[in-house]
Amino acid sequence: MLDPATNGELLRSLGRLVRGLSALFWGLPFALIICVQTAKTEILRSFNIVPPLIVTGWLCIGLWQLGSFQKQERIWHRTLDRAKLLAMVNLGLSPFLYWWSQMPNERFFTAVVGVMGVTGLLFLSTLNLVLYRLGAMLPDEHLREETRHFTSLNRYLVFAILLLGLSLSLILRFPSLVPLPDWIFPLSLNTNTMWLLVFLVLLPLAMTMALIWKIKEVILDSVFGAGR
Repeated sequence: MLDPATNGELLRSLGRLVRGLSALFWGLPFALIICVQTAKTEILRSFNIVPPLIVTGWLCIGLWQLGSFQKQERIWHRTLDRAKLLAMVNLGLSPFLYWWSQMPNERFFTAVVGVMGVTGLLFLSTLNLVLYRLGAMLPDEHLREETRHFTSLNRYLVFAILLLGLSLSLILRFPSLVPLPDWIFPLSLNTNTMWLLVFLVLLPLAMTMALIWKIKEVILDSVFGAGR
């Protein structure tokens, strides 16, 4: 990596990169918590649509900070642009979490919240690809191998969760397709199914956060000379 003292633009872009990674590290768990709380509990109802807009916008800002790094790398920026697009879609759909909590029987709101669940999982998968592309541009060989391994694992997990969620939705909507006893499959689309999928998302989310933190630490150690 170039000496930042001889390249002020590189230093500034790396500073924005670190700030973007920090925003994503803290924004991911907050986005999950706030969006679920907005949709399923009374805690944030008095704030209307504001909390989910803030946390999804937070993720958008983090991604835009990453965009200042290695502007000449087209593959990196194409991957980042896909993540930005999904983040903006989630931002636009986030108010429906509050509206659905107010009218849970409204089919349109239910459908939009379901779409947001899918785009949220696709965002997490694409973010892992962003981390893979970013790790490939950094000089740490061990980091590159670790990033390659865990981003692949995370994307497989996200795909499995997405497939499971779609399957459960179809079974609950058309129970005659797979007749199951109530004591084996006591699920409800509005309660238990959602909490089950949220629980399953915790593993790839945690591994994604660990990778973000690791990449940030490598940048700080190798460029700024401070692992903090």
